[in-house]
Amino acid sequence: MKKSLKILLVAAAVLVPGWSMAQKWEGLADTPQMGWNSWNKFAGNISEKLIREQADAMVAEGLVDAGYIYLNMDDCWHGERDADGFVQPNPNTFPSGILALSDYVHSKGLKLGIYSDAGRKTCAGKTGSFGHEYQDAIQYARWGIDYLKYDWCSTENINPRGAYTLMRDALRAAGRPIFFSMCEWGSNKPWEWAAEVGHSWRTTGDITARFGGTARQRGWGQTVLSIIDQNAPLRKYAGPGHWNDPDMLEVGNGMSVNEDRAHFSMWCMMAAPLILGNDLSKMTDDTRAIILNKKVIAIDQDKLGVQGLRYKTENDIEYWFKPLENGDWAFCLLNRSTEPVECNIDWQEYNFTDDEVSHLSTSFDVITYDIENLWETNSKKAKVGTTKKALKVTVPGHDVAMYRLTPNQKKK
Repeated sequence: MKKSLKILLVAAAVLVPGWSMAQKWEGLADTPQMGWNSWNKFAGNISEKLIREQADAMVAEGLVDAGYIYLNMDDCWHGERDADGFVQPNPNTFPSGILALSDYVHSKGLKLGIYSDAGRKTCAGKTGSFGHEYQDAIQYARWGIDYLKYDWCSTENINPRGAYTLMRDALRAAGRPIFFSMCEWGSNKPWEWAAEVGHSWRTTGDITARFGGTARQRGWGQTVLSIIDQNAPLRKYAGPGHWNDPDMLEVGNGMSVNEDRAHFSMWCMMAAPLILGNDLSKMTDDTRAIILNKKVIAIDQDKLGVQGLRYKTENDIEYWFKPLENGDWAFCLLNRSTEPVECNIDWQEYNFTDDEVSHLSTSFDVITYDIENLWETNSKKAKVGTTKKALKVTVPGHDVAMYRLTPNQKKK
């Protein structure tokens, strides 16, 4: 080991006495993270050219202005380690190096994310971080990295809590604030222990561009509805600074418009990270309308930071509520069937207190709320009345109806 490397590691220990007592970087996840990741669309076929193109598209399409700030490279950017053990990018696909790419991404007003694995190899068989955690953290800091997605392949006989805590400490010691996204798939119930370790943790296996049913794509991917069912019971573990992550978005990757809209809406209701996974340079108008809907994004990014509640299920319709800042509520009807369903909402049937998380009450018997349809593009038509009257709505198959409820006045 060269003297310079020894000095760096000793300095890390001095900067963070008692490495296991280091803290994750705070202030990076007050609301769920938003951005883009290469895996869902491009898998291992990535390059600096692709990342630059997606960065350009994020700016041109108005995604940065909408809050999507992280541009994340997933698996397969890796080359080999150098003589001192520092990981290098693939010289064929990233010939300019990661620092030059980072400078370019930052010049666009974006932040650059990178991928590694707690095991000996990544899921695609590339260089993992096991045994090189502090070196990799130092390298990421040198490159100006802002986000680390940390996977869980090739981890035989490795303790997950120890492995993720070790990388947290390494990131802190490296001195650059880096968002820490734990991709452990929920195998070891990270929601029970990871709030002090990472900024978000995966609660499920990998998603695929399929809304429901039992057939799988990519050999392992789970459906949108399956992932909702796994993530929904974990709401008490999420909050500002630490989020449940039901995996990245598949909007624009082949599902129907209805399914894409429902997928995006439910991620917002669950206060989930909004990490796009489509080709941003080749979007349809329908995809744009979904991922750029700022009123729906605002539900996800609400500063109260409460994951939504699946209040009840009736046949194929799920009734979801999410408390928001200033006494507002988000209300969403999810239709799990392929056929349209008519719903008649008598608000007095939904008086409840969210005892599990927020301790807030809907109080429909005391408060009148104005109702805004968040997927209606006509601002006048979006105002659909108040909770003084029942709400009648038809929810299309594999779709949602989504509303924001804002206190109007107390009933006399």
